[in-house]
Amino acid sequence: MVKQTERSDWQRCVDFHGHECGGLTIGYKAAQYAIKLLELTFSDDEQVVCIAENDSCSVDAIQVLLGCSMGKGNLLFHITGKQAFSFYNRTSGRSVRLSLRPRPDSMSREESFAYYQSKEPEELFLVGETRIPLPLRAQVTGSRLCDGCGEETGEGWLILQNGKWLCPDCRSQYDRFRV
Repeated sequence: MVKQTERSDWQRCVDFHGHECGGLTIGYKAAQYAIKLLELTFSDDEQVVCIAENDSCSVDAIQVLLGCSMGKGNLLFHITGKQAFSFYNRTSGRSVRLSLRPRPDSMSREESFAYYQSKEPEELFLVGETRIPLPLRAQVTGSRLCDGCGEETGEGWLILQNGKWLCPDCRSQYDRFRV
């Protein structure tokens, strides 16, 4: 693991994200709370897993503080539009789902940012059981050329359709429930 610099955790999150905002604060406080509840440290590999239910600014703080990333396979998305995060500690087998409590109505962006900054993580999140089982570790699979576009594609993404191996962009979608 690379030794952290003297910058504060918050400043590292801001530097990575590009600016301060309420969304980044939500992710920062969620990561802090998960660290406390599950005794987490920065994940060099897949020891920590986060399933985020949104793709907002909040996720950037989780990447910085916990080492969860798409590339390592320990940052996954189950998009529900909620500021909710499921955290898993593979070492201990423990997990928790944190969901953001409603904030007071009629706040400006500046007031919202100040509100989130002023609260302790325990005040911001409801704590519950995870709803999604811990995903398998990321798997490295082979690749092959798509018979449609000719681009190399992970084997798990190809589907045999009319005798051709096709990637998601080239195959026709089958959904008998969309009428």
